[in-house]
Amino acid sequence: MTLLTPIEKTLINGWQNGFPLTSNPYAQIADEMNVSEQTVLDILVSLKQRGILTRVGAVVRPNTIGASSLVAMAIEPDRLEEVADYICSIPQVNHNYERENKLNLWFVVTASSKSEVDEILHKIENHTGLKTIKLPLEKAFHIDLGFNI
Repeated sequence: MTLLTPIEKTLINGWQNGFPLTSNPYAQIADEMNVSEQTVLDILVSLKQRGILTRVGAVVRPNTIGASSLVAMAIEPDRLEEVADYICSIPQVNHNYERENKLNLWFVVTASSKSEVDEILHKIENHTGLKTIKLPLEKAFHIDLGFNI
């Protein structure tokens, strides 16, 4: 279990929503936290290196900028962790999670185009020997992805 310092918690909790839309957002965050911009950047790098944060970036409505797809796979239980670790290593995968049914691993792929999404899925299939199933968006829901640390 990784312990977070108070300043790390403040940074994570303070800007999961309402990230400054300015030319120097990290400087504005630093001002509000009473630290230097370099301190904010160093903390973010450390959190990413430690696997606490995977990315800092905008969340936008699906398929408004680039392309994305929810994907499911049916994986034998003894390979689930191996395949999930591989999928997590792909930069275009936002997250993955286990489901309790035959399609037991779900994840989201984002890329610059639909053809790039398809290329990533083809790469996953070639690497794992397993089929990916694209699940088309039928109805969009807004889910607040901010979590209090």
